[in-house]
Parts: sequence; C-alpha cells; structure tokens
Amino acid sequence: MTELRHRGATDKELQHQNSEDKGSETEGKERDGASDNETKSDSGVPEVPVSADDTPEVLNKALSGLSSRWKNWWVRGILTLAMISFFFIIIYLGPMVLMMIVLCVQIKCFHEIITIGYSVYHSYHLPWFRTLSWYFLLCVNYFFYGETVTDYFFTLVQREEPLRILSKYHRFISFALYLTGFCMFVLSLVKKHYRLQFYMFGWTHVTLLIVVTQSHLIIHNLFEGMIWFIVPISCVICNDIMAYMFGFFFGRTPLIKLSPKKTWEGFIGGFFATVVFGILLSYVMSGYRFFVCPVEFNNDSNSFTVDCEPSELFQLQDYGLPPVLKSITGWTTVKLYPFQIHSIALSAFASIMGPFGGFFASGFKRAFKIKDFANTIPGHGGIMDRFDCQYLMATFVNVYIASFIRGPNPSKVIQQLLALRLDQQLHIFNSLKAHLTEKGLLPALEEAA
Repeated sequence: MTELRHRGATDKELQHQNSEDKGSETEGKERDGASDNETKSDSGVPEVPVSADDTPEVLNKALSGLSSRWKNWWVRGILTLAMISFFFIIIYLGPMVLMMIVLCVQIKCFHEIITIGYSVYHSYHLPWFRTLSWYFLLCVNYFFYGETVTDYFFTLVQREEPLRILSKYHRFISFALYLTGFCMFVLSLVKKHYRLQFYMFGWTHVTLLIVVTQSHLIIHNLFEGMIWFIVPISCVICNDIMAYMFGFFFGRTPLIKLSPKKTWEGFIGGFFATVVFGILLSYVMSGYRFFVCPVEFNNDSNSFTVDCEPSELFQLQDYGLPPVLKSITGWTTVKLYPFQIHSIALSAFASIMGPFGGFFASGFKRAFKIKDFANTIPGHGGIMDRFDCQYLMATFVNVYIASFIRGPNPSKVIQQLLALRLDQQLHIFNSLKAHLTEKGLLPALEEAA
C-alpha cells in the first residue's frame, strides 16, 4: 500500500511537472508570437525592391582590382568632382538657370519619395494615388511661384492684363485648385482601404512640406544675392566631403546608430574644415558684384540684373584681434568683410545641424529597408540623398536673412504704392511730405535742388 501511495504521489508530481512544462512552453510560444508580431508590426509594410548597382561599366572595369571599400571611395570621388563641375557651370549660366535647376531637383526629389510610397503600397491597388500626388505638387508650385512672380515681377504683372487678373485672384485660384484635389481624394476612398489611403494622403502632404516648401525658400535666398545661395550650398557640400574624408581615414568612434558609418572623427573634422572653407569662400565672393547684388528684374530689358552698389555687408572693414591672436600673429587689426562673420554662423549650422537632415533621411530609409532613395547617381544614391541636408540649410538661411540681414526694400514699397488709387497715393505723398518737413529734411532737399 505504501508503495502504491508513493507511486501515486510520484505520478501526480509528474503530471504536475508536465503541466508546468506545457504551461511554460505555451508562454514561450506566446512570447515568441508576441516578438513575431512586434517584428511584423515593425515591418508592417512590404519592403521596397532593392535597386541594382548602377555604377558605369567603365568604372567597374577600371576599379575591378580594388576592394569594395576603396572602389566605393573612388566612385564617390569621381562622381563628386563631376557634380561640382556641373555646379560651377550652372552658376556661370546665371540666376535664371539656377532657378530652373532648383525646380528640376524639387520635382526629382518628390518623384523619388512618392515612388517609394507607390512601391510599398502598389499591391493594394489604391486608386488615383500617383495622379493626386502629382496634382497636389502642381497646385503647391502654382501657389508658391505665383506669389514669387507677384512679389518680384510686380511691374511686369501690372503691365499685362491677363497676368494682372491672375495676380489679383491668385490665392483664390490656388485654393480652388487644391479644393478640387481634396474632393477627388474623398471620391477615391475605397471601403477596405480607408486607413491606408489616409496614410498616403499624409505621405503626399508631408513630402510637399519637406521638398516643395523648402525648395521655394532656396529661390527666395537666391533673390537676396547669389552669395546667399552659393555659400550655404557649398558649405553643406564641403562638410559632406570632409566628414567623409576624415571618417574614412581616421574614423574609429561611431556617432549615431541611424548611420553606423558616421563617426565622431568625421563629424569634428568636417566642422573645422567647413568653417575655414566658409570664411575663405566668403572672402573671395564678397569682392564681386555678380555674387553679392540682389537678383532683380529689369523692366526695360525684360531680364534679370545683378548690378548694384554693394552694401556695407560686402565692404572691407577693420576688426580688432583678441589678445591671444595679437601675441601669435603680431597684428592688431585685420580686414574682413562683415559677411565673413555671418559665414561662420552658416558654416557652423551646415556642420552641426545640417547632418541631422541626413540622419532623418537615414531613419526614413531604414524604416523601409532601403539603402538609397534611388540609384540616379552611382555611389551616391538618388537626388534626395544629396539634398537631404540642403533643404534644412535653405530654411535656416531664409530665417537668418529675415532675422538679421533683411531690412525694408524701397523698390517693393514703391511698387505697392503705384498699385494704389491716385487719391491714396496723394494722401501718402502729403503724409510723407509733412514727416520730412518735421524732420527738417525737406527744406534741405529743396535748397539742394
């Protein structure tokens, strides 16, 4: 009996142990299932197809004996020199060509981002996704460039009757165009894909905000003078090149997990190299009116002009050196252009905050498990891969000019006055005359006349 009791107790223990094992096994499966679900939720969208290597066959043959690391270095270097040469050519061709290039780059960047969205969600057969995306791009460009034309070509607009009508009702027309696209989107909603379609609606509008709005700010910076366009872009390019060089040869310490190849050595080396480059480039460019004068439209010749009397910002001035630099150099003062002081702020932003545009793009690409936005430029990826930092830089430059540089523009004030009725112009004339008389300036002007 004792043996039977003992055996019965043993059987119960075994059953209890087996039930515990099954329970722990079930818990393990639940945990595994949860982790699988997490993985699925993390990659809840189809992956974008990986683009093939687009390196020219000539370069592949010439660099076939090198390791992949050095092959990539040479491909990037050769294509970088080619892009810099192209940049010099479009600068030589003048501001109008630059504006057209900015518009082309904007359209290509928009295409690359929208293509990623279409590649991810095309299997769901969403109606009108690409059509509506391009339609909204057209609407936003019509609004922004219409505002620019009205602002900078006011006399030309007032001279031509069709342009004057379009200018007068420009915002209403822009809103009507957008409202049409909005209604088209609502009519395209499919019962099974409501959430997905609203995702893509947001995708398109965020892309418009990042790409179109900031590229429009580049145009505004260009109108302030080509130097406000060239120096910031060149600083970003310099920082990208020098950070890559320092990281390639001296990089040991990872900088951020989003971009494993970025190192602290490259980040710091790129910063100092970019600041020095910005100061030197600003010194060279500040001496030429072609670069420092605002881009204006000449109504007589119907063309852009960049001729003016340079402002104080682009005139050499004496600056006292700190005691430390005095003891090292033996100089008490140094001649600099005031713009060179501003270039330090531009270079610092390009080196410190500019890379975060690249980190943002890296996070975006990792979310969709892609290496580059496209394979337009061998060794560099797509156009958006080259301009991810430029758009952030353009916004900073525009804010910087508005906060610290730009003052009232007399030509724009006169243009607005000429658009008023004659009685309004006369009222402003009398008010201005009384003000100048009170300040004691008008009699002096009359005597001089």
